[in-house]
Amino acid sequence: MECHVVNPADVPTKDKGRRSKTDRVDCRKLARSLRSGDIESIYVPCRPKVEDRSLIRTRNSMVRKQTRCKNQIKSILHFYGIQIPEEMGDSYWSKRFITWIETIRMERASGNFTLKVHLEELNNMRKIIADITRSIRSIANSEEYSQNVRLLKTLPGISTLTAMTLLTELYDISRFKNLDKLCSYIGLIPDTDSSGETERRTGITKRRNAQLRNILIESAWVAVRKDPALLMTFNTLCKKMPKTNAIVRIARKLLNRIRYVLKTQQEYVPAVAQ
Repeated sequence: MECHVVNPADVPTKDKGRRSKTDRVDCRKLARSLRSGDIESIYVPCRPKVEDRSLIRTRNSMVRKQTRCKNQIKSILHFYGIQIPEEMGDSYWSKRFITWIETIRMERASGNFTLKVHLEELNNMRKIIADITRSIRSIANSEEYSQNVRLLKTLPGISTLTAMTLLTELYDISRFKNLDKLCSYIGLIPDTDSSGETERRTGITKRRNAQLRNILIESAWVAVRKDPALLMTFNTLCKKMPKTNAIVRIARKLLNRIRYVLKTQQEYVPAVAQ
C-alpha cells in the first residue's frame, strides 16, 4: 500500500470542517484532496539521519536550559542585592565567576542551599553539553559526514557544529530544485498579505525551519566580518535598511554559497572585493 506523509497545516480545510471535526469528515476531506491532487507529500528521511538530527537538537535544547539556569542564578543575586564585583568585568560564567558565586554566603542555610542547587544544575548542564558536543564531533569525523563537514568549514562563519546542523537538517541538498525552494524551506523569504490592489509586506515569513534559520542568521553575522565581499554587500544594504533586515539578505547569500559547495563538492574560495 502506497503511503503519503503530509503536513497537516497544508491540507485544504473548509470552515465547516474546522467547526465540526470528526473522523468521518476528516477522512472524506483527505480523500477529496488526494483525488484532486491538492496534497503534496513531505520528505521523509531515513532512521539513521533522524537519530543524528535528534542529537543536534538535543544539544540545542540543553543550551537553552543552561541559559535559563544562568538567568535564574543572576535573578537570585539581583533579588538579594548582591552586586557583581567590577573586577569580573564581562567575564560572566567563567571559572573565576562561578568560584566567586560559590563563596557567597546567605543569612540562612536555606538561602545557601537554594544557590547551591542552582549551581549544581548549571554544572550538570555544562557536563551534559560537553558530552554531547564530543559525540557530535565524533560523528562529524565519520566517513558519512567528514567530507561535507570539511567543505562547509571553508565557508566563513561555519563551524563543525553549524556544519552538522546543516547536514542533518537538510539531509540531501539535491532535493531542492533551486535556491528559492531552499530559502522557502528554511524561511528566508518575505511574507505578504495582499487582497485586490492592496499588497502589504509583513516581514520575514513565519513558516520556517527554526533550527536552520537561527543558525544561518548567527553565521551571517560572523561571515560579514570575515568575507570581504559579504562585508561590502552588508555595508551597501545598511544604507537602505536596518542591519537586522540586511543580515537576512546576507544569510541568503551565505546559503547560496553553502548550496554551491555541497552540490559541486568544491571548497569555497573567498572573492576579493574591489
